[in-house]
Amino acid sequence: MRMPGYQVLVPIALLLGLAPFYPEPHIVEKLRLLAGGRLSRPIDIFDLFWHSWPFLLLICRLLGDLGRKVGAPPG
Repeated sequence: MRMPGYQVLVPIALLLGLAPFYPEPHIVEKLRLLAGGRLSRPIDIFDLFWHSWPFLLLICRLLGDLGRKVGAPPG
C-alpha cells in the first residue's frame, strides 16, 4: 500500500490535526490533559487519537523517505 503524498498529508495534518482553530486546537487540550494525568474519558481518548493520526502518518512518511534516502547508493 502506497503512502499518500505530501500534497495530501500536510493539508490533512494542518486542517484535521489542528481543528478547531479557535479558541485552541483539540490536540493541545488533549495533550494538556494527558500530561496532567486527567485523560480518562473515552471521548477524550478518542479525540486525542482522531486529532493526532494525521501527524503520525506524516511522521511515518517523513521517516520512510529519509530511510530510503539514507539507504540509497551514492550517485
